[in-house]
Amino acid sequence: MCLAIPAKVLSVDYPSAVVSIENVEYKASLLLLDDVKEGDYIMLHAGFAIEKVDQAEAEETLRLLNEVDKNSIK
Repeated sequence: MCLAIPAKVLSVDYPSAVVSIENVEYKASLLLLDDVKEGDYIMLHAGFAIEKVDQAEAEETLRLLNEVDKNSIK
């Protein structure tokens, strides 16, 4: 199973960007997307931005992932 996580783009220096997932910064490759700019939200998978999403979708996805994590058996 593959999982992509929403991230906010903090800065762009093509072909990469600095993104934030819940206040943790990561470097992401932008080679698979066009027209990514600061403030956009992307889906991040294995270090690659694979899709642009809107802020509401990104926030809802993170909320659901956190809920699953909170309710998982440990």
